[in-house]
Amino acid sequence: MSRIGNLPITIPSGVSIHVDDKSHEVTIKGPRGELKQIMDPSITLEWENDILHVRRQTEQKRHKALHGLYRSLVANMVKGVSEGFTTIQELVGTGYKAQATNQVLTLSLGYSHNIIFQLPEEIKVETITEKGKNPVIQLTSCDKQLLGQVAAKIRSYRKPEPYKGKGIRFKGEDVRRKAGKSAEK
Repeated sequence: MSRIGNLPITIPSGVSIHVDDKSHEVTIKGPRGELKQIMDPSITLEWENDILHVRRQTEQKRHKALHGLYRSLVANMVKGVSEGFTTIQELVGTGYKAQATNQVLTLSLGYSHNIIFQLPEEIKVETITEKGKNPVIQLTSCDKQLLGQVAAKIRSYRKPEPYKGKGIRFKGEDVRRKAGKSAEK
């Protein structure tokens, strides 16, 4: 019995679902966009009124694993096209800056050059710089997978280091700090 796979998904108003039987492609449209996902043929979708259920054909181990996976993917798609997802990152360090122009993010992270990052069309970026606070990068999208991938790529340019805590971190992330050389004495 799959605990995640058996959970029902409530479909909010304004969201439509279409399943292509030949290619096994699920298309979900909503006010924030449209997402597509190709599903395994052993997994089916059934819906009544505003409740969607993900079903599997057999009790094989592979089908059980796919059951929970596709239920999570479809639930994220439904939430994404109705509400959207947001990731907030802050730049901790002296002189660290972020500037967004259209779909181009320019980062100044203490290197000898600025890092220019081209964002995908599906992601909206906003940079917030307030005096006395760390610069903030806010990414918004309806696609949770793409948003996480882009946020991880931005973070990889300067990961938080354990001695001074400088780097790009997610909002609310706790960076484990180490004592330096002076702690040995």
